[in-house]
Amino acid sequence: MTQTRPDPVFSEMEACRLCARSCGALRNAQQPGYCGMTAEIRAGRAALHMWEEPCISGKEGSGAVFFTGCPLRCVFCQNRSIALGREGVPVTVERLSEIFLELAAQGANNINLVTPTHYVPQIIEAVRKARAEGLSIPVLYNTGSYETRETIRSLAGTVDLFLPDLKYFEPETAARYSRASDYFAVATAAIEEMVAITGAPRFDDRGMMQRGTIVRHMVLPGHVREAKEILRYLHETYGNDIYVSIMNQYTPMEGIGVHFPELARRVTRREYGRVVDYALSIGMENAYIQEGPTAEESFIPSFRGEGVLRQEVLS
Repeated sequence: MTQTRPDPVFSEMEACRLCARSCGALRNAQQPGYCGMTAEIRAGRAALHMWEEPCISGKEGSGAVFFTGCPLRCVFCQNRSIALGREGVPVTVERLSEIFLELAAQGANNINLVTPTHYVPQIIEAVRKARAEGLSIPVLYNTGSYETRETIRSLAGTVDLFLPDLKYFEPETAARYSRASDYFAVATAAIEEMVAITGAPRFDDRGMMQRGTIVRHMVLPGHVREAKEILRYLHETYGNDIYVSIMNQYTPMEGIGVHFPELARRVTRREYGRVVDYALSIGMENAYIQEGPTAEESFIPSFRGEGVLRQEVLS
């Protein structure tokens, strides 16, 4: 088995303030933060992912690394098992840099860091190592947007693409589903920093985004008005300097109707159509929409360590 050096101690993990929870957990001392994670990196999957926006996945796929833990832990999360820390395997910074290079060698269009907030210092170091070994594809930061401004600023020079969610407009909704009544203020501040880093979108000759920000909003059942408010804010604030992805893939997880009966169904075609029609009515041009039956199992992969462990460990 190949030996790896132990990870360095990252000062940001001494009293963690990477996300807006500012829980102050002593993660270097093995104290989990609100995210559920210590300073040890854990990941559940590293593989080519075909289900992102067309300019991210393309035909070859996005090189997605799904990290364990989450600062938001939304009640409706489709990746709930990994978000709550139930799946995933330990990964060193050195191994993470190797994973990036392996995904690039497989033809990935980018390195897609999924739910990365609580591992930002380690990720910065892993990207630095990988680039020193020849990594040349864009690095994408795929987040629920509950970061501090300082955390996002630290990613300048590391991240080329941002794929943030803007989940909620109303404090009451954010509090009910994510225990984060300040979500809109926090997320919009974080997105502002992201756009400042990337600038306007840039594409290569294949139509793959090389730099820029795509803000996602997944429409929730019964929340059409809130979705419209989010689209209005994004369009008035950024115009064509960002892309917006309007998603209809909400999938009710088993048992969610017990405590959240309003979320125990999918978004109707009429609900989603009203949101898309509103986007068109306000003049939104740079937008992705989803058509057809998108709420399928393809959006919920397995998180049992595929692509994370070295081959000799698996064999």
